[in-house]
Amino acid sequence: MNPSTSSADPIHNQHVDLVGGPFAVIESDPGVFTSLTRKLGARNIELVEMYDIEPWAVDHLNPHGLIFCFLWRKDAHRPADFDDPAAERVWFANQLSDDACASHAILNVLLNCPDIDLGGELRDFRQDTERMSPVMKGLAITNSPLLRKAHNSLARPADIRGSLNVIASTTLDEAKAKAKVKATPTRKRGTKPPPAKRAKTAAEKPSPSKAKPKPTTEDEDEEEVYHFIGYVPAYGKVWELDGLKSGPLEVGELPFSPPSSSGASGSRREWMDIVRPALRMKMEKYGGAAEGGDNIRFSLLAIVDGVYEQASDVLQLLKRERAALERQMGDGWETKVDPDLLATAQHAFSAAPGFQTYAIDFGAQFMEISVRIQNMPEAELVSAWETCVRNAMRANVNVEDELSKAVRANVRRPSVLACSPIDWNMDGQTDDVKRTFDYEPFLKAFLERLQVEGLLGPLMGREADGSKSKTPAKAKQPQEEAEHD
Repeated sequence: MNPSTSSADPIHNQHVDLVGGPFAVIESDPGVFTSLTRKLGARNIELVEMYDIEPWAVDHLNPHGLIFCFLWRKDAHRPADFDDPAAERVWFANQLSDDACASHAILNVLLNCPDIDLGGELRDFRQDTERMSPVMKGLAITNSPLLRKAHNSLARPADIRGSLNVIASTTLDEAKAKAKVKATPTRKRGTKPPPAKRAKTAAEKPSPSKAKPKPTTEDEDEEEVYHFIGYVPAYGKVWELDGLKSGPLEVGELPFSPPSSSGASGSRREWMDIVRPALRMKMEKYGGAAEGGDNIRFSLLAIVDGVYEQASDVLQLLKRERAALERQMGDGWETKVDPDLLATAQHAFSAAPGFQTYAIDFGAQFMEISVRIQNMPEAELVSAWETCVRNAMRANVNVEDELSKAVRANVRRPSVLACSPIDWNMDGQTDDVKRTFDYEPFLKAFLERLQVEGLLGPLMGREADGSKSKTPAKAKQPQEEAEHD
């Protein structure tokens, strides 16, 4: 036996997944998608549900990209629609695995956003697959243990078992089809083909009333299949990224030119004006809005900066602004400001005790504030300090509100844990734990016990022999209570 491969070596005992597995269906829920982005390593972002696409409902979100879920129908496009040289710079992967459209949509959006902190794993994945074709990128996603594990960790156990059952059924069906083809006798060379069937005359043809009706569109589309696609601004244009299509589809051109190297698309508010008409068309075509809006079959999620991270950065900016103002006022500044605000300032920044920041441009924002303070007249310094403390009081409340929401949801964010003074050892469960918990063993044991105790039959309106009970279960209950009395 080779000592280098002994059983005591933990490296050689580590399970290596060479085959992989299916992607299970996951729920179109902002909490699920936010958890997925964090499991993939992306930081300081979250997904929120959008209930309208008008400016009043979108502009304050300042989204990086959109995830659109809709009832899928076959959509035909001309090859010329995808013939765009700018599309070659867009990171795009084809979907090669069933039920993986959620992860594909998120990755297609995230990997085209240069101002999102992807984390080490996704950053390396984008770099390794950057020069691949869309098909090979899709194959890389399908074969990635990290992506598949993160995706399936948010699926219900029943959905995971269902995806495995689909693979087994598909494999058996293909094996039966191959066996049937082999068993079909082939015509020997030199033999005559069977005679052609005689065409029916007009008199023999069935009347329209007796003819078999053609299946309607509703009959053909009995199985409802939902699909996820993404929208993102990149390289001066807005793109629709559908993993089932051959490439990125241009939605519109942005009114400004992006930097050539980073792929940034300027203001994230302006691109929504470009994508809004395309979203309306999608909603009317696939979502049921064309029938009066009473049959909504779509959802729209926006990838936005984390609310807690935004609130914390605002408070950190105010903390640094206060320190800069106090330095600028010089010694004895305590006697110049309002005494009540001076006492309040001791607690106005308590929700952010550290110095951690999240925004990529945080340094640039603070530099602008520092320059403004240095050029500020001395007479305005006191009022600026008092305004800063008042703003900090509101910002401190916003941070505390986000911490309280995280406590109620039991969301164990590392960033929140670092700043929260609250005990996080709670008995509550997150929605993810409740969603992914396997209740099937309990339900099975519960029903088996009801059967053993003889209670399952009466609850279902059945006798002991399985026949239908003549006396309803509700009518038996008063009789049983009278017997006990």
